[in-house]
Amino acid sequence: MQSFVKIEHFSCGYPGHFVLDDVSFGIQKGDFVGIIGPNGSGKTTLFKGISAELSALTGVVTLEGKNIHKMSLRQRAQNLAIVTQTIEAGAMTVEEYVLMGRMPYRKQFQFFENENDFAIAEKYMKLTGVDRLRNKYMNALSGGEQQLAGIARALAQEPQLLLLDEPTSHLDITHQVQILNLIRRLSHDLKLTILMIIHDLNLAGEYCDQLIMMQKGGVRKTGVPMDVLNYQDIEAVYDTVVITRTNPVSGKPVVFLISEDVMSTKKLS
Repeated sequence: MQSFVKIEHFSCGYPGHFVLDDVSFGIQKGDFVGIIGPNGSGKTTLFKGISAELSALTGVVTLEGKNIHKMSLRQRAQNLAIVTQTIEAGAMTVEEYVLMGRMPYRKQFQFFENENDFAIAEKYMKLTGVDRLRNKYMNALSGGEQQLAGIARALAQEPQLLLLDEPTSHLDITHQVQILNLIRRLSHDLKLTILMIIHDLNLAGEYCDQLIMMQKGGVRKTGVPMDVLNYQDIEAVYDTVVITRTNPVSGKPVVFLISEDVMSTKKLS
């Protein structure tokens, strides 16, 4: 089966400092894929390479057979949307912020949103649950509410590929689950292809269809969570002793950490 997103022998980065080297993998349309790995493993560099923020040193990244790095800025914005870890919007309302997602579709000399733009913004504000906050200022929202507004704005771009950079970091468990349930629905119901950087291995295992494990500027392993989240690979990549088990309800992998004092007093089997 032809991959919807295909990364072939791709390298990018900062020569002399850090370079992501010879990365290859494919993503099917509608998949929810998590990128995991310790700090410094290349997750953010990979994101910047896929989005063409960083130029390719070698290789190619294609979306439905089209080279992302050869698209115009307008074409990339219509095909690919990014939600960053920190939403910086300043003093604008949620509705104004979400409507900014329609900018790639403005015609020449069109300075204001049209009826269709408002309809699309309304659709995704309702889908993400921020329609009730439309008149609130972005800088007055909680972290979870800002992330939801960020996702609504990205969806207003009507992209084929959605990139999310640690959308659940610094959020409480309620907002983590709310956002990941939403992302999973977007993937499965709308067939939106999603690539997400995530640090929490248990959340990654529970919600993602596929995982990409990064290590020292390369890909160590790809596959379904049950195959990737095993104690051998986790210990090798994170240099941390863990135990992996299976969630009795979902059947997904669960990772348990072990403190130093327990390690010193108990023999693990």
